[in-house]
Amino acid sequence: MHIVFACIVPHAPIFLPNIGSKEDRQLVKKTIESLEILGKKLNTAKPQSIIISSPHEDWGFNVPLYFLAPDFKGEIKNYLIGSEMPEFYFKEGQKFYTKIKNSTPTPKGVGAAKPTHGRLSDFGVGAVSVGEYKVALIASGDMSHVLKEDGPYGFHPEGPRFDADLIRYLKNKDIEKIFKLDDDYPEAGECGLRSFCFMLGILEAHSASSGQAWQAEILSYEGPFGVGYLVVNFKMG
Repeated sequence: MHIVFACIVPHAPIFLPNIGSKEDRQLVKKTIESLEILGKKLNTAKPQSIIISSPHEDWGFNVPLYFLAPDFKGEIKNYLIGSEMPEFYFKEGQKFYTKIKNSTPTPKGVGAAKPTHGRLSDFGVGAVSVGEYKVALIASGDMSHVLKEDGPYGFHPEGPRFDADLIRYLKNKDIEKIFKLDDDYPEAGECGLRSFCFMLGILEAHSASSGQAWQAEILSYEGPFGVGYLVVNFKMG
């Protein structure tokens, strides 16, 4: 596997022009501009396969792909991850994924009932087998949902702390601290951490085997509706 592109993206349906109003989309202008930048980078990278992880079906995959790979003709693998899907269980030594070619993703997915993030990261490494393909990784997920009193779940002080620490740890490549964020901020109301850890596990394993280091480039972060939207490009090599 040769990773030619990797990113973290939010997946709120409000980003889409057929759902969000012009006023709403203006409030997340930085996020939309960052997603469009990533779309150009992915197109330039010319991957043969895309691996996308998300804690949600439908918009969790469709929103990122709308901006990043609307015309992609290669292979798309989807991984559904998160405690919100209790019907999915992690089993040692087993792989669960849906493989789809040239179609809109309709993921079945993988998940775990409150796994440790380090273990989920290990699973991310073991679950991926795509030969010598040029691969793009998309980790889909939103940050804290408790950033504002008038947000969807009100305000909790752990929300902005979680978001700030995750951004700082990504910049510093402090993976172990990222894996512990769920324990440090159990009331942060995030939805994307498992998805991010899944991708980081793949990046770390790839870096160790290939010598190709990665570095997180924060393109934007905003939370006008009380939910944190983070866009990260990972520079490879």
